[in-house]
Amino acid sequence: MKMLINVPETVVADALRGMAAAHPELTVDVENRVVVRKDAPVAGKVGLVSGGGSGHEPLHGGFVGPGMLSAACPGEVFTSPVPDQMVRAAAAVDSGAGVLFIVKNYTGDVLNFDMAAELAEDEGVQVAKVLVNDDVAVTDSLFTAGRRGTGATLFVEKIAGAAAEEGQPLERVEALAKQVNENSRSFGVALSAVTTPAKGSPTFDLPAGELELGIGIHGEPGRERRPMMTSGEIAEFAVGAILDDLTPRNPVLVLVNGMGATPLLELYGFNAEVQRVLGERGVPVARVLVGNYVTSLDMAGASVTLCQADEELLRLWDAPVSTPGLRWGM
Repeated sequence: MKMLINVPETVVADALRGMAAAHPELTVDVENRVVVRKDAPVAGKVGLVSGGGSGHEPLHGGFVGPGMLSAACPGEVFTSPVPDQMVRAAAAVDSGAGVLFIVKNYTGDVLNFDMAAELAEDEGVQVAKVLVNDDVAVTDSLFTAGRRGTGATLFVEKIAGAAAEEGQPLERVEALAKQVNENSRSFGVALSAVTTPAKGSPTFDLPAGELELGIGIHGEPGRERRPMMTSGEIAEFAVGAILDDLTPRNPVLVLVNGMGATPLLELYGFNAEVQRVLGERGVPVARVLVGNYVTSLDMAGASVTLCQADEELLRLWDAPVSTPGLRWGM
């Protein structure tokens, strides 16, 4: 498998150096693996810190900036960052208003963020945490106890980030983040296997002509394999799985997300089918975002995330944001 890298051992550091060169509005600490918005800490503002294994870009470092995250901690590829990174990030963004850790539900992330919260609090930083566990595909996986955290992470980071930017207190920012997670569900589909730099070849076998329904963002197995389906059939399965678990009382935010190797031509076509299915199910749509946001290196495929959003969540979703990966209204 051909990859645009030097050697696997330096792939994350190389990417961070490139990110620093492309985004002078960020402070990128390559050695300590922390990405921080350059104006942090912002007086009176809650700091938002997230992180996870690299390979899911633009999650999380690409969502650092005004209106979203204050800092992000990239781990090695598909590997949790370590507590030292998180403590360093919390210290860099804490203005005295507290810090919210946004944690995807993977065992390593949960353990390391819990440890980091204790260490940061020992240093005088008030820390709150929200766990993102939106994936309806499986109850437990190779990487988790309970549901995996996937596309709803973007909704949580954007909406909580907007609240923090307004100067809302830590308790309110935490409550909004939890509300978003509780009202979000996701389902993903893989059309090809993922290739990690260390392995250099597909990490699992997905024969030509088959797809994996309910795949995880690290290539974890889903619910079942089937012969290749049409875009419309996949949309019906994915949206159906979400709506079996979520009955929206309000209009929904929709994320149609690419896994990294699916072109926008296909993603927009898939979105058309997602919108058709939602219409047939009588689910009103408030906002739609289409693109590669929570990826899995070179995996072909897509995921759907729905979040039922009241007027306050929609207002915060629409609020200005300026990050490498998400930008509007500034």
